[in-house]
Amino acid sequence: MIHNLSVHEIDITKRSERKRFIKVPWKIYKGDRYWVPPLIGERMEFLDPSKNSSFEHIDAAFFVAKGFVTSEQFAASQPGAPPPVGGEQTLGSIAAFVNHRHNECHNEQVGFFGFFEAVNDYQVTEALLQTACDWVRERGMTAIRGPANFTGNDDAYGMLVDGFNARPVILMTYNPPYYPEMVERFGFQKAMDLWAWYVDMAGLGPNAENLPPKLVRIVEKVRQRSNVQIVKADLKDWDAVVEKFKKVYNSAWELNWGFVPLTDAEMDHLAEGLRQFIDPDVIFIAEIDGEPVGFSLPLPDMCIPLQHMNGRLFPLGWLKFLWYKRQIDWLRIFALGVIKEYRGRGIDALLYYETAKAAIAKGYRHAEMSWILENNDMMNRAIKVFGAELYRTYRVYQMPL
Repeated sequence: MIHNLSVHEIDITKRSERKRFIKVPWKIYKGDRYWVPPLIGERMEFLDPSKNSSFEHIDAAFFVAKGFVTSEQFAASQPGAPPPVGGEQTLGSIAAFVNHRHNECHNEQVGFFGFFEAVNDYQVTEALLQTACDWVRERGMTAIRGPANFTGNDDAYGMLVDGFNARPVILMTYNPPYYPEMVERFGFQKAMDLWAWYVDMAGLGPNAENLPPKLVRIVEKVRQRSNVQIVKADLKDWDAVVEKFKKVYNSAWELNWGFVPLTDAEMDHLAEGLRQFIDPDVIFIAEIDGEPVGFSLPLPDMCIPLQHMNGRLFPLGWLKFLWYKRQIDWLRIFALGVIKEYRGRGIDALLYYETAKAAIAKGYRHAEMSWILENNDMMNRAIKVFGAELYRTYRVYQMPL
């Protein structure tokens, strides 16, 4: 039994309060070998309303749960974690927010919860979720959905509901198995599942000679019957590459469930954040008559070095990053899309094909294609042709208010 459990709102504009909120996962995941600590500096900037343009159309509140718990109680709820020193403990966190652009795009009155973390005690989950529900209800919302940090374009969208036996890949979330049980006990139900597919790149052969014959046949036909060109992104002209991605991104995803088009400022922020991680040898743009109609944007799995850095670049984080970066053999297909006017022509197959060949040549042995909406039949069929295996599910929950 947790004594004097309470939930406090924090002022995210204050640097010390923002850091306190960001550091909550270090208490929850201490001793969990699959958790990947985020970079504290990056999280500080992401949650800074003066630096993240998403706050221009999002109203948000941030909360932490605190209470008194004995060492025995804490050990029972968090196996493997060291016992607390004593006194009042931070036991969880949550954010509640209203994304006005989302509601305008989808004609909804839905609020969201995100940045959810909690020890394995239903009291804590109940208090946090109730706080988030009350906050969005007070702002006229008729339902609450999550987890989301802040949108489907950001990291940590959805909650892991299977595949807990390995660390996540870059910009995908991880959580303990008890999280889904807790939120469902509170009353949340599935709104949508997001799928992650695994591809054994090593099994495709050193020269990609083992690519599925059906995929190869599709690629050959597309090349014979269309004038589409697949070109590598020239990152020497970064601004031009970003402009090409802008032309494709919102159009390629606009019909997807829950998608909210990015503003120019959000797109620039996203591109700049990804710039430090990308491998230019595996990024491709599909063009017709010189105009972009699709792209493939894989990301090397930086979770491998990040897991050893404990959230810090200094003083030794950079050295650890450079050392463990050499071990990266995973690739995540972060985004692969074709604008709607050119779908059904096999352009996605061309992008898969060229990406796979380039990735194998660079030494990547594993790939994750994620995340894909469970109802995106066209994309999921194309991925199956590639020979991928569905191996993880992330769930977005919703509850009426």
